[in-house]
Amino acid sequence: MTAFIRYAPDLEAPQPDEAVVQAGMVEQLAKIQGITLKDDGHAVRGVHAKAHGLLVGSLEVLPGLSPAFAQGAFAAPERHDVVLRFSTNPGDILDDSVSTPRGLAIRNLGVAGECHRHPAGVQEGLLGPAARRRSGA
Repeated sequence: MTAFIRYAPDLEAPQPDEAVVQAGMVEQLAKIQGITLKDDGHAVRGVHAKAHGLLVGSLEVLPGLSPAFAQGAFAAPERHDVVLRFSTNPGDILDDSVSTPRGLAIRNLGVAGECHRHPAGVQEGLLGPAARRRSGA
């Protein structure tokens, strides 16, 4: 069984090349946005440009979660409003007949505590297709 690690601010440290990697990502996203501007006449998001649906709902954190899961937004039993956005991965708007991976973004509203890069009370998460692992690999 996988051992869970409780989050702490000192759990993760920036890697020595993180600023270079981030600058490269920003450069690539700007390049993609420039191409979509040229192709479509207006710029769109660099990735996940085509939304397939938005859902509004609520997420209920149930009591009795194991300590491994009862942290952050899930630390206490409560209900949060959520907004979900389904999209495709590419930065350009492709026809629906083109098969591409899908993504799901979740915006969790009304969360207690400090939130990184978002207004107070807002946390976001992304779900996307994971690489398959072969049995025995």
